[in-house]
Amino acid sequence: MTENVWIGGVRPAAPDLPELMGRVALGDQQAFTAVFDAVSGPVLGLVRTVLRDSAQSEEVAQEVLVEVWRTAARYQPSRGSVMTWVLTLAHRRAVDRVRSEQAASNREKRVALLEHTAAYDEVVEEVEGRLEREQVRRCLRGLTELQRQSVTLAYYRGLTYREVAELLTVPLGTVKARMRDGLIRLRDCLGVGV
Repeated sequence: MTENVWIGGVRPAAPDLPELMGRVALGDQQAFTAVFDAVSGPVLGLVRTVLRDSAQSEEVAQEVLVEVWRTAARYQPSRGSVMTWVLTLAHRRAVDRVRSEQAASNREKRVALLEHTAAYDEVVEEVEGRLEREQVRRCLRGLTELQRQSVTLAYYRGLTYREVAELLTVPLGTVKARMRDGLIRLRDCLGVGV
């Protein structure tokens, strides 16, 4: 940590952060160093209050400062101070990290639960699968030819609506209408709730 050296007993003037940010936006590394010196402490402090983990806090603070370097041109003085802008970036990044960690923890818990579920009966699964496939085939036969073609191309071949329209040489709106009507009929036939 560097100490402030007062020359002649006079405290040096605070840097003009908006002016420095304009220079950072143009790629001025010296200006970024001055911005970094001014904001890095508050950024790390804010991130630590959100994350409460030193290693992650330092990592997120570094990410924020890299983002400041990369997105300096987005700073708009009319919308607030440089410090406010940077601390907003830091807070958002820290909250994103907390959410990401929580999501990872939830995934791990779900995986652990799945590993402890009872084994299923393969014969029952196979029979149920066959019955479901037959029901889908029966319901597909209940569609008009145009609806069936559109649904089959989109869902079984993985084509986009635009690709289906080009393949069938019909307008995109027509394909969308066929798909909508066909899917409604399939839903009703399969007894699937909305």
